[in-house]
Amino acid sequence: MIELKHIYKWVNSGNNRTFLLKDINLTINEGDFVSIMGPSGSGKSTLLNVIGMLDGFDEGEYLFLHEQVHKLKEKQRSALYKQYIGFVFQAYHLIDELTVYENIETPLLYQDIKASERKAMVADILDRFNIVGKKDLFPTQLSGGQQQLVGIARALIARPKLLLADEPTGNLNSKQGEEIMDLFTELNKEGVTIIQVTHSEKNAEYGKRIINLLDGMVEKN
Repeated sequence: MIELKHIYKWVNSGNNRTFLLKDINLTINEGDFVSIMGPSGSGKSTLLNVIGMLDGFDEGEYLFLHEQVHKLKEKQRSALYKQYIGFVFQAYHLIDELTVYENIETPLLYQDIKASERKAMVADILDRFNIVGKKDLFPTQLSGGQQQLVGIARALIARPKLLLADEPTGNLNSKQGEEIMDLFTELNKEGVTIIQVTHSEKNAEYGKRIINLLDGMVEKN
């Protein structure tokens, strides 16, 4: 599903080049559940953003469902992203001007889904996350944990083939965190490919394999 070949990403300041990712080679098959671990600043979120097509890179090749991502125009990349990828952000990225309901519905507006069907899908996921009572509230009226649940619900609403999650349980209490990880396991059994970045060894264990990053490089086991 995903193939990264010799991916490098760097920033230049003056004559110095700082590598954010260095010679990343990675294959992720459909149906995988991968946990990415490593200390702060090791490149975990950068790698996730590259896989999620939110960030470019300076050198290397990226194949997603046999498409050469590095050769696609931005519009084509965006279409691929909207069709196949759900992203759970560490900082939520909810739209403050929209209600919980409207935030969750947003990804469906990019797809050709009838209003009645959208309504049913949103109702279903509000129910699944126990946030029906919050549907008319705005993000600023929610706690961090509630915003995180809304972010996860939004990422899942369009039934993505690939779910990318950056510290998905970071703002949740331990019970909510466990429920989310159990939900991820369930989704993975249903065929959703999942890549999560986590600091938590416990959460990492939910994955089928763990990739450790250090200084922008994959550590060899």
